[in-house]
Amino acid sequence: MKTVIHKASSRGHANHGWLNSYHTFSFANYYNPDRNHFGVLRVLNDDTVAAGMGFGRHPHDNMEIISIPLEGDLEHKDSMGTAAVIKHGDVQVMSAGTGVEHSEMNKNKDKEVKFLQIWVFPKIENATPRYGQITLNIADRRNKLQQIVSPDKKDGDTWVNQDAWFYMGNFDNGQKVDYTIRKKGNGVYAFILEGDFTINGEKLNKRDGIGISEIEAEIKIEANSNKAEILLMEVPMN
Repeated sequence: MKTVIHKASSRGHANHGWLNSYHTFSFANYYNPDRNHFGVLRVLNDDTVAAGMGFGRHPHDNMEIISIPLEGDLEHKDSMGTAAVIKHGDVQVMSAGTGVEHSEMNKNKDKEVKFLQIWVFPKIENATPRYGQITLNIADRRNKLQQIVSPDKKDGDTWVNQDAWFYMGNFDNGQKVDYTIRKKGNGVYAFILEGDFTINGEKLNKRDGIGISEIEAEIKIEANSNKAEILLMEVPMN
């Protein structure tokens, strides 16, 4: 089993005034040759967008883009004709495929919006672009992992064109959970949203990340504080 730890303070950082962004992996002007990706997990950006501001229309292709709002409301429009608002509790997947343009704006004029923007390399390139969005019951992730993304179309609109599974969980102090990978050869990247955790013996704090590959047994997760929140992403390593 191999482990890599990315402390919150080691992330790339760009503050553009309207956008305050932390990059776990190389992105835009932040380049770290040792942190280009974790398997097919290419981007993990922790973004705060000022009131009334946002990303103007811009293109993407051949990337699975997952957006997870943490606070506030994010307004999305794209060249497929989609117009939607995502908020805390929602998960959005945009499969860029052959190419799509979109914009992401803070819908509110009086408060920030905070969200995670995650990019995953697709399993099959040049697929037809697609948009999906779901609203989840956050109570269903109390002291357990709630699946939010999978490769199975039967699981709903947030299926992805990759053998990847994402989960979120909210835990009380001392609560434990074991995670077994869904596909042999995959790795797991865990990102601590709030509080403190111990994962496979490694102590992690808010906004720390840990990548585990060559997994031979269950991954052991324990919350070390109340209101501890985690995002777990299982992804192919090749």
